[in-house]
Amino acid sequence: MPVSTQRRYNLPRSPNERINVSVNVSFINMKGGVGKTSLAMQAAIYAAWNEKRVLAIDLDPQSNLSQALLGPSEYVKLLKASKPTVVQLLEDYQPASFGAPGPQPVTIQDVIIKNVWSKNLCLHLLPCRLELSRVLRNPAGKERKLAKALAKVASDYDLVIIDCAPTESVLTDIAYFASGYVVVPVKPEFLAAIGLPLLARSLETFRRENDDHVINMAGVVFNHGDYQPGPEAKLSVREVRTLAKEHGWPIFANEVPHSKAIPKSAREASAIEHTSYARSGIKQAIVGFSAELFQKVGV
Repeated sequence: MPVSTQRRYNLPRSPNERINVSVNVSFINMKGGVGKTSLAMQAAIYAAWNEKRVLAIDLDPQSNLSQALLGPSEYVKLLKASKPTVVQLLEDYQPASFGAPGPQPVTIQDVIIKNVWSKNLCLHLLPCRLELSRVLRNPAGKERKLAKALAKVASDYDLVIIDCAPTESVLTDIAYFASGYVVVPVKPEFLAAIGLPLLARSLETFRRENDDHVINMAGVVFNHGDYQPGPEAKLSVREVRTLAKEHGWPIFANEVPHSKAIPKSAREASAIEHTSYARSGIKQAIVGFSAELFQKVGV
């Protein structure tokens, strides 16, 4: 019997199926503009489209993942309604408002928005807002809060994807503690490797200081490249490959080229396979990368 049927009717799982463990993956690069959010979003959509239970987490104050998955109008409604986000989850409370004259406790179930992409898919969102940057002013004690919250819903999801901010801060540690794997999107252009040494030092420091937590490098993926790369792009790729080899980081075999279909898929609220006028090349690239990622992390 298919797994989806088992879950629909709450039947016992097979002995070989993992229970009570979600696979948590952070998409991170200390350099911005590498297409990290779009790649995380497409991987989350692809997993949900293939009957996986997915939770996408926006851990970037710019909140691009929240806006892309909710759509502009729904995201504005979220802000105007002062609904809790990952900010309140990390702060442990919802501030007083017109509807609640005093501060209110917040749980992860209060923050998760269900079925954000399609009512027919199990793609949920832990949204963010700009105020997340305030966490940086008072970071003490927040490093493990997201991890502890996710432990309470670990059996509800097969995959958790975390979109991280392109900075070294407490948000980085929060993502590390909440993750078992890291994916590093890299755009093959001038200074492509600039964020990798910082990320390597960050991971090394985290592992040294937190030997009770295991976090693995799933690999580096070349993202938003040209179908026919020029000399500068080829040089950048060589530099990234050299650095990755020095640190023992694998490189994804599947590369994702630049395509206007990726932002269009967000506007149309469709998987890349069903986005209008999307070329077969970008469809194959997204599917190939996603399938390779899921094989690496055991989803």
